Amino acid sequence: MNQSFKALVVEETEDGQFKRSIREWNIDKLPKHEVLVQVHFSSLNYKDALSATGNKGVTKQYPHIPGIDAAGIVEESSDDRFEKGDKVIVTSYDLGQNTPGGFGQYIRVPGDWVVPLPVGLSLFESMALGTAGLTAAIGVHHLKHNNVEPDDGPVLVTGATGGVGTMAISILAKLGYQVTAATGKTERESFLKSLGASSVIHRDKVQDQSGQPLLSARWAGGIDTVGGLMLDTVLRQTKQGGTVACCGNVLGHELHTSVYPFILRGVNLAGIDSGYSPMELRKKLWKRLASSWKPAHLKKISQSCSLEELNQKIDNILEGKQVGRTVVDLNV
Repeated sequence: MNQSFKALVVEETEDGQFKRSIREWNIDKLPKHEVLVQVHFSSLNYKDALSATGNKGVTKQYPHIPGIDAAGIVEESSDDRFEKGDKVIVTSYDLGQNTPGGFGQYIRVPGDWVVPLPVGLSLFESMALGTAGLTAAIGVHHLKHNNVEPDDGPVLVTGATGGVGTMAISILAKLGYQVTAATGKTERESFLKSLGASSVIHRDKVQDQSGQPLLSARWAGGIDTVGGLMLDTVLRQTKQGGTVACCGNVLGHELHTSVYPFILRGVNLAGIDSGYSPMELRKKLWKRLASSWKPAHLKKISQSCSLEELNQKIDNILEGKQVGRTVVDLNV
């Protein structure tokens, strides 16, 4: 298909700098995978911002189109599971990293990456959720799988104003959990409570440097999005049999802790890998996100922008200024 489309393209200059621009890209330059999707919406994630600024740990070759999330309509498919006109979601795997991603009006991906849009979600809503929503849902799944229930006590969500944090609060609150939100942006307390947080605490109160192997038990469980000392502290504060699901490393990729939370309180530490989570789990959780787990405040959590407005949004997320989710509208 010799047709061009609009995309945010990141290029590496001769002096090793990276520049972003909106330009035309040809469909024939997309990888020769099975499913061609016309992208209607994407979303902005921290990994997208890294790719857009030349992080070779995320994207090895440039020029490149970032965007690890995409939702749209199948244009062509050699995979019998999909046909022209199907509404679909594609998140994570290699999309937007080394495979041209959702910041372009078309993607071509393997059929094994594609999830049918479940009944109960619009294309826009699926990207208001995006990888952040799926990541939060996997965290909630781990809590439920390990029998952490609303009656067991408060659940802590760290990095509460970020994409995963806001989604986790919204899902947990809808399921009846008492949620404590930890954030460095306590001026956002009213926003977090409007999503369902029962209380908001400053993140410094969840960073204990005393070195004590155990602390007073406060949390039935937690969803940690930042890692480092905060994750260590949450583990030491978790109640008997509790579960902490983790997915981030903003405060550091190393975890210094002791065995005591695990051998004296039976605490579970569950990792969240939304990038390569099994398709069976993905489909199950997307169906829940379209129904009983669907956040009640998707519009409040999300804001939309055009490709032309995306440059500033990328700068904002790198500077820690983004709150909630940014949906990229490829239709304008």
